[in-house]
Amino acid sequence: MTDMKKIYQFICVFAILTGLTMLSACSDFWDPDTDDEFKGDGGFSSNTEMYTGFLGIMTKLQDIGDKEILLTEPRGELIEPCDESSNELIALYNYDQNLQNNSYANPQGYYEVIIACNDYLKNMSEYKSRPNVDIEAWRALVASALRTKVWTYKTLAEIYGKAVWFDDAITEVTEIKQGDRFQLMDLGRLVDKCLETLDKGYDGVAANLDIDWYEWLDPTHSVSLSSSQYRKWNYMVPAYAGLYAELCLWKGAVLDAAGQSATAYYKTAADVLLKALGTNINVTSDPGSNVYWLPSAATPGHYSPIWNNSQPYPYEAVSAIIYDYTNNQTNTLLQHFSNEYPNKYLLRPSANGKARFLSAEFNPGATTNDTRYKCVFGTSGGQDYISKFRPVGSTQRVNAYQDDCHIYMYRATQYHMMLCEALNHLKRFIAMNAVFNSGVKAGEGDDCFHPEQAEWEGFASTVDPTKCDWTGTANWGTRRYPSMGIRGCFTGLVARTVMQNTHELGELGTIKFNDLALLDEAMLEFAAEGKVYPMMNRMAVRYADPTIVANRVCEKYENEGLKSTVRQRILDGAYWVPFDLQIQ
Repeated sequence: MTDMKKIYQFICVFAILTGLTMLSACSDFWDPDTDDEFKGDGGFSSNTEMYTGFLGIMTKLQDIGDKEILLTEPRGELIEPCDESSNELIALYNYDQNLQNNSYANPQGYYEVIIACNDYLKNMSEYKSRPNVDIEAWRALVASALRTKVWTYKTLAEIYGKAVWFDDAITEVTEIKQGDRFQLMDLGRLVDKCLETLDKGYDGVAANLDIDWYEWLDPTHSVSLSSSQYRKWNYMVPAYAGLYAELCLWKGAVLDAAGQSATAYYKTAADVLLKALGTNINVTSDPGSNVYWLPSAATPGHYSPIWNNSQPYPYEAVSAIIYDYTNNQTNTLLQHFSNEYPNKYLLRPSANGKARFLSAEFNPGATTNDTRYKCVFGTSGGQDYISKFRPVGSTQRVNAYQDDCHIYMYRATQYHMMLCEALNHLKRFIAMNAVFNSGVKAGEGDDCFHPEQAEWEGFASTVDPTKCDWTGTANWGTRRYPSMGIRGCFTGLVARTVMQNTHELGELGTIKFNDLALLDEAMLEFAAEGKVYPMMNRMAVRYADPTIVANRVCEKYENEGLKSTVRQRILDGAYWVPFDLQIQ
């Protein structure tokens, strides 16, 4: 089959999967003379079906893309329900103890992703023996499906603190029953199972392989990567480095809570993240900027486009759930956050949450000109709203009904934040402060990035161990925009206080102080992205201290007389969403 026909048929099948009315235009997809005949027998009979079967998983992932945001943000520190909000959102916000009939709290959509992954992996095992299988693509797609399954379980763990694990191929969530095939696992067991699954792989395939959709769909590069519509497809799958590192941080938290050594997991997280960051930071295909995956002087000018670009923004994007309203692919973020007709304006920023961005105590150096403040918040018709997913002045989505904003599973700054958390627990405080506040610069702290310097292990260039590609003197030349740190890259902000030695607070006190500083910064950097509340939960688990959540969340309840009620519920452990599958 020719490359063009392969691409055409693939697009037709993708249209079918996403509900487009293009069947008449795709009639030759069903042409029995091709080697990609669609058998319709429940298994895969062609490479095209192997690809389109995987996109079936992605459509399930799109369905739950906004769920963690809508489920955790009302319980977090920033968001509150509007006057027009629903009883279900208000129940989430109030930390109601019975959410069994709450559609937001229901995890069914997550389990449907897992069901789709299990079914796909089973079919892929059977398809492997076919003589026409593209084995390289087969391996990459198996790894992609496996990571999607593990990411889904990780997400269940951080929201609910538990989940039912199963590997069998079933068709409906109602088939989940009590027994050996379906194991209800708590947070610790889930994290272990996720790490074990990534380590083991599937059917002889390592979990860290990636598929390059651009190379498969346009192998002749008829359109440049920067202009190709397939570029964004490469973001669809949860990235191995981010997923593995985040699970290691969760494992570290569980071990810390049990009083056991977690050093090996924090080191693994740091190593995995530094390798991924080093690879992408060293990209030289953009010599005019060189801003890939690196907080720098270019970040403020590129901050809004992270969300309002028509594609995930390559300088920051790691993994993203992508949507296109022209293909009937949408999420409901604008419907909840925007007050533009026909959106519903169900959730808004709380006054206390918004004030944190401008508080000199909480966000040192911040003003109303702060880049993140201007991106996160807008005001229209006298109403405050979250404008991050439809930034003020955006021209990418002209009409409010074009609710196709992408949702990041992982982005580069999140890698930097997770790296800070790992470095903190490795007591590499100088490196942590550099990544977090001041930027990684030659001559500061240890003045050599040689791998033997424990503080800077993993930062050195693989080409020249005396250089670090994060700095202005990269191994390939002069970097126009060197590292400035997560906070240091924003004009006007000053360093958030962290401890760089254990003299004052002792080892545990120093590490906890720094962890909470990272958490406070995450509240600004990842506002309304569904990433902050899970991080709060991780800190609460690590230190067996639910006040970490309560102290940050409860301020917004002051005016409603609910502060003491919600605080007590959190102290009683209600930071996990209460929902039981009621398996029998």
